[in-house]
Amino acid sequence: MTNHVVMPVVIAFLISVALGPIIIPFLRRLKVGQTVRDEGPKSHLKKTGTPTMGGLIILSSVVITSLIYMKDYPMIIPILFVTVGFGIIGFLDDYIKVVLRRSEGLTPIQKFLGEVVVTGVFVFYLIRFTDVQLTLLIPFSDGKYWNLGWLTIPFMFFVIIGTVNGVNFTDGLDGLASSVTVLVATFFTVVAVGTRSGIEPITCAVAGSLLGFLLFNVYPASVFMGDTGSLALGGFVAATAYVLQMPLFIAIVGFIYLAEVCSVIIQVAYFKVTGGKRIFRMAPLHHHFELGGWSETKVVAVFSVITALLCLVGLMAVS
Repeated sequence: MTNHVVMPVVIAFLISVALGPIIIPFLRRLKVGQTVRDEGPKSHLKKTGTPTMGGLIILSSVVITSLIYMKDYPMIIPILFVTVGFGIIGFLDDYIKVVLRRSEGLTPIQKFLGEVVVTGVFVFYLIRFTDVQLTLLIPFSDGKYWNLGWLTIPFMFFVIIGTVNGVNFTDGLDGLASSVTVLVATFFTVVAVGTRSGIEPITCAVAGSLLGFLLFNVYPASVFMGDTGSLALGGFVAATAYVLQMPLFIAIVGFIYLAEVCSVIIQVAYFKVTGGKRIFRMAPLHHHFELGGWSETKVVAVFSVITALLCLVGLMAVS
């Protein structure tokens, strides 16, 4: 267990820590600073200019660590592909916005088409080259699985793309997406070890890389992960859940992602229907609590504690 569980965490952590002092100054020299919305919390204005695209640190450490174990653990290949695939989409979006100075980045249709392509390749790979069943483990069902029939593939696209965007919306406070996702990665590691699924090297690599990244990303952050990191992490969560036949569990352990993306959908829909009224002070949800008087660190702490408790609930729901 030490070789394929503990060591990937250590290796990814050390790579992440080592890359931070190299990549962060490089991003500063490129002047890839974060742009903060004027309508957001005023406390965020001081973040303007903080380097973004720090997801390169996370991606690099995960890829390097995974390559070490890929030969003996081939089931990490589809998860790594989705993680890197969505990370590339995020990188292109970040690069266009902050390096080429085009405020929009990738257009919504370009980003969506990229996400569909990456998801499609992942679905094809699972069906064609693995023994992974596309039936879904039902939480608290004592091992029962749900066969969606002809809805299986459309549901996969919905879950994967939805999860990716949920993690993307969660990445709005120093250390929030990192803290929540390191707990989700730990949950998947426990399940992977218990089910002997052979993917634990990459779940451990993600946990280790995020622990290292948090040293630079906790408040006050010296670097942000950007879409490069948040889309990659969303891809990791969704792909891992599907390899473990556990996408329904994302609603439990990834409840924060779900709450964040739903808050945006609800806010936009309500705003349009009522002609300008809002349900939340601001969306995504973490900004609602900030504008209600919570400090940034309190929001991160509370959301992380909620995720930790829900991961325990998720472990109960497996057995």
